[in-house]
Amino acid sequence: EMPVMSMTSNETMTYLAERVREIIGRDPRVSEKTMFGGLTFLFDGHILVGTKKDGRILLSVGKANNDAALARPGATQMVHGGRVMTGFVWVEADAIEDDDDLRDWVQTAYRWVSQMPPDDPKRKAAARKAPAAKSSARATAKRAPAKAAPRRG
Repeated sequence: EMPVMSMTSNETMTYLAERVREIIGRDPRVSEKTMFGGLTFLFDGHILVGTKKDGRILLSVGKANNDAALARPGATQMVHGGRVMTGFVWVEADAIEDDDDLRDWVQTAYRWVSQMPPDDPKRKAAARKAPAAKSSARATAKRAPAKAAPRRG
């Protein structure tokens, strides 16, 4: 087996993506897209596994499974643009060198993501366009009226 160090970064990612493809098999619900600086596998439009040039993988494990995933060797929380992305973890390259370890991680993500309803980009776009001000104004109106300021004197 070739040590990962001698491979160029793109070869590392290509090799990792091949290994992931082998695990996933020919699932018609899975597509591939370049995002987060690597090749990402999507299941029904949801992030399943992302491969990076440094040999790490990004996995969607779900908020409920986040802590259990972080307890595993090589796993760290995803932070994107300063925001902690609960439900997404990075796994270091050396923690997935073994095919069984990689398979276990990919299956963990697959179990979670396959329970989610298919992603609907049209619905997301509509939600972004909808003015949020109306809904918050309505919520404010339902609250108890503000108490009058105590009288001085």
